[in-house]
Amino acid sequence: MYITNLTIYAEEGVIEKGYIEIEGNVIKSVGSMDSFVPSDEKEIITFDNSYSLIPGMIDLHIHGAAGSDVMDAEPEALQTMAKALPREGTTSFLATTMTTSKADIEQALENIASYIPNQQPGDSEILGAHLEGPFLSPKRAGAQHPDNIIEPDIELFKKWQNASGDNIKLVTLAPERPGGLELTSYLKNNGVVASIGHSDAVYEEVEEAIRAGVTHATHLFNGMRGIHHREPGVAGAVLLHDEVTCEMIVDGIHIAPKMVTFAYKNKGPKGVILVTDAMRAKCLGAGTYDLGGQEVIVNEERAVLKDGTLAGSILKLNDAVRNMMEFSQCSLADIVQMTSGNPAKQIRVFDRKGSIKAGKDADVVVVNDKLEVVMTFCRGKLAFSILEG
Repeated sequence: MYITNLTIYAEEGVIEKGYIEIEGNVIKSVGSMDSFVPSDEKEIITFDNSYSLIPGMIDLHIHGAAGSDVMDAEPEALQTMAKALPREGTTSFLATTMTTSKADIEQALENIASYIPNQQPGDSEILGAHLEGPFLSPKRAGAQHPDNIIEPDIELFKKWQNASGDNIKLVTLAPERPGGLELTSYLKNNGVVASIGHSDAVYEEVEEAIRAGVTHATHLFNGMRGIHHREPGVAGAVLLHDEVTCEMIVDGIHIAPKMVTFAYKNKGPKGVILVTDAMRAKCLGAGTYDLGGQEVIVNEERAVLKDGTLAGSILKLNDAVRNMMEFSQCSLADIVQMTSGNPAKQIRVFDRKGSIKAGKDADVVVVNDKLEVVMTFCRGKLAFSILEG
């Protein structure tokens, strides 16, 4: 098919009035309407240039959606998430685990391993697993169950990586814990992203962790030692080191809007990745839900434990986009970098994801001038269309 006559945010730059040709699961060509020569055999979907075509968004940190959670450890749960996420423009994601028992984590990873080879075009694609914990700091547990937090353990990680079918792509850990630097180095040497998160490290400890291989920060400002004028903490260190890319949950709740602006001015579009950290209540109504064995109370805007601790989010990634543009005054081109290019590069799938370019997977999203998702294609197949209800 062709998608024509709209503004395309392509890898090589913005095409004001362009077209994209999709053949099978991939992008065959991208260009200006001035050079458009259609084939009679292909469907043409036409818009006007008040619409934009952006690369499919990649959520590196999501636990659940539409009533399902990665820790359910059932293929149906992953399928539910994969079918729900295209509605918000998310065409691929990392299935993110919680700090639960070792046996439950292993079961969730085994489920991911068996699910990934059987994925079909038209669903949001699971690119691997994000292991959030259990190698965290008890002082910064957040909504992770403190009883299940353990010290970093290379041999245990090896066991879990084997259970996952070598699909663990990113690990959140507190590198200041005993064994943390050793695990960080092991991850770096084996092509897994080491992310500092749920960490109480001081600035010098973060610097040491960066030298050992930390290149990512899990949900900046949340679950970490914050900035103090006499101790920059984890957050300060992340903001000062360009080699560390940081996730942000931009729902206006996890981070105050002015702090989003503050972080963006320090990191710029190259240093930020928008994530949702969403739990199973996303796409559902208010109520009481489970997250990693803990009861979570959800209202119209936030999810919290009984003590008021934030417990993931119910954020949709397209809503994070609108918030980010409002809070930071960034451009849609910057957004494309923060939601597609940066995450694809971070987990080393930029050869086939993260931008609109001939030869890459046809993961593309049509948005209107209000940045509402109009159509989503996952690997060339229509996954969602507001035009069809």
